[in-house]
Amino acid sequence: MGLLDSLLGNASEVNISEIQSEYEQILAANERIEKAYRLTRDMYIFTDKRLILVDKQGMTGKKVEYHSIPYRSITHFSIETAGNFDLDAELKIWVSGASIPIERKFNKSLNIYHLQSVLAQYVLK
Repeated sequence: MGLLDSLLGNASEVNISEIQSEYEQILAANERIEKAYRLTRDMYIFTDKRLILVDKQGMTGKKVEYHSIPYRSITHFSIETAGNFDLDAELKIWVSGASIPIERKFNKSLNIYHLQSVLAQYVLK
C-alpha cells in the first residue's frame, strides 16, 4: 500500500498469516480470520463469524477500539467499483438499528467483487 493510498483513505488487503497472532486475543474459540484489510493503522477483519473494525486512536495508536458486527446484524450492503477517474472502490454496510451505513474505501488494486463475495457468503447464511 502506498503513501498516497493512505492519505486518500484507501485500504489494501493484508496477508492473514501476518496478523493472525496480533488479533488472536479478540477472536472467539474456533473463530478464524477469512480476509483482512489495512487502512494506515486501522483494520477491517472478516472472520467466519463477524466483521471486526479495528480503530487505532491517538498519536501512538496504543488505544484501540474493536467494533464487532455479527453478520446476522447486517441488513444489506453495496459495493461501488473503481472507475477511470475515481480510483477507489467503496463498500457500504447497513447494520440493523442504524440508518446510516458504515462506509469504507479501498484502492483500485483490491478485487472488490471478491470482498463482496466473502461478505455475502456469511451474511446470506
